[in-house]
Amino acid sequence: MLRVRFAPSPTGYLHIGSARTFIFNWLYARRHGGTMILRIDDTDIERNTDQSLQSIFDGLNWLGLGWDEQYRQSDRLDLHRNAAYQLLASGAAYRDFVPAGTDEGEKSHHDGPWLFNPGQREISVEESDRRAAAGEPFVIRYKVPRDSSEIITFHDLVYGPQSKSCNDIEDFALLRSNGMPTYHLASCADDADLNISHIVRGQDHLSNTFKHVLIFRALGSKIPEFAHLPLLVAPDGAKLSKRKHGPVVSVTTYRDAGFLPHTYVNFLCLLGWSPKDNREQLTRQELVDIFSFEGVNRSNAVVNFTEDNPIDAKALWLNSQHMRSMPVEDLLPYVEPVLAEAGLAVPYPAPWLATTVDLLRARFNTLLDYPTRGRAYFADDFPVEADAVKNLDKPGAREGLRALGAKLEANPEFTEASVEKDLRDLADELGVKAGLLINGARAALTGQPVGPSAFHVFTAIGRDRAIARLKAV
Repeated sequence: MLRVRFAPSPTGYLHIGSARTFIFNWLYARRHGGTMILRIDDTDIERNTDQSLQSIFDGLNWLGLGWDEQYRQSDRLDLHRNAAYQLLASGAAYRDFVPAGTDEGEKSHHDGPWLFNPGQREISVEESDRRAAAGEPFVIRYKVPRDSSEIITFHDLVYGPQSKSCNDIEDFALLRSNGMPTYHLASCADDADLNISHIVRGQDHLSNTFKHVLIFRALGSKIPEFAHLPLLVAPDGAKLSKRKHGPVVSVTTYRDAGFLPHTYVNFLCLLGWSPKDNREQLTRQELVDIFSFEGVNRSNAVVNFTEDNPIDAKALWLNSQHMRSMPVEDLLPYVEPVLAEAGLAVPYPAPWLATTVDLLRARFNTLLDYPTRGRAYFADDFPVEADAVKNLDKPGAREGLRALGAKLEANPEFTEASVEKDLRDLADELGVKAGLLINGARAALTGQPVGPSAFHVFTAIGRDRAIARLKAV
């Protein structure tokens, strides 16, 4: 059975690249009826923080995709240590007693890259056991074959055939002197135990895979399929990092900017992957139906942003398209919390709210536009734009609008058609163009010079509020 995993380390927030890795794993699992596993790789005790862990869950929960099984590496330390000693007992690993920080540590030598500490591989099993029993600290290292020209190979689902000589692989550590597993050991031991069939991760792990193939092979485990994803880079080609690029690389930046979760999923999918049919706006089910690693590009993907704006313009466009095209009943659960957070949590009548949200969304780009650009529809205190003031200050505008308020108040009917008739009749009576009152009314009712259909605005604002605002100009 197909089983994939996403294995974040709780040493920082959920990075945009990590979120894309999670999404690609999820899509592949869902398309093929597989299992999606979330594994928290928290063996780096010195750098782990509860805040980072919470940030990861906040980001993943916002995406709304979910997972089927969940594990923490810190709960599986016995498994990791047993794997290290299994490799030691089989002769695939050995103890290295060279103290950390000495001149014999892992570093490049003048005659080539560091491969192993001289003399440590040759220590007999008996002497190794004796020194360990005496309490001498040691590291357990993988014993990479040195007496042959063996080549480690695997096929990557994105980058194709990969190969590397064992002569170019160092004797990497499996278990540290404090008994904690390294990334290589913990990751492979867990992948083997959890029967992971496909490992989908960033391209920066491609070089690690040769070591992992050696570990899987020595453990007697089936070697998973591998798919490495291109990196995400800044417009200048630099790898995205928090230190250099700040909020650009955090998933919560888009959440807090008023993006729909699925828009963000859709956007991340298009960074380094293509459906091959020029489509860009895709529903979740469409993504599941068409996702494949054949569509993943090998070149790095650029996230476009500026120093003044961390939001990619394509992401903003996609968000506007999803907001406009999704069923309004699906949009409402996202709009209502945003209104509530802005202090606009009035118990609006459901039909009116649906109609108003539907009216406004054609001009909005994010959810935050509802309590800001659309504030006049949900509250009586709203800003008036400079261009709207110009429409109010035109000769005869304010007097005409106050007269319109009185005329509407005298007419019990209040529909788009009746408001239009009253307005045009009044314009004829006053000898002014209807546009003076239409543009002035929009300014008085919404504080904006442009917007939805002028007469639809009246019914959206409501009879009593519309009349009050007209009479108060």
